[in-house]
Amino acid sequence: MATCSICGKRAVTGNQVSHSNIKTKRTWAPNLQRVKLLVNGTPRRAYVCTRCLRSGKVQRAI
Repeated sequence: MATCSICGKRAVTGNQVSHSNIKTKRTWAPNLQRVKLLVNGTPRRAYVCTRCLRSGKVQRAI
């Protein structure tokens, strides 16, 4: 799966636990958006998580 190009956040795995305590594997995926960024003055597409977008860690290209 893709990772955030700013903070490195990616999918994590764990157990889904039912009411009868049966455990099955599942993944939790981060909310990644493919956005156009300014990197060294040139626009570039990258995957960025919404937390980095909201906190202003990236400069979006228009």
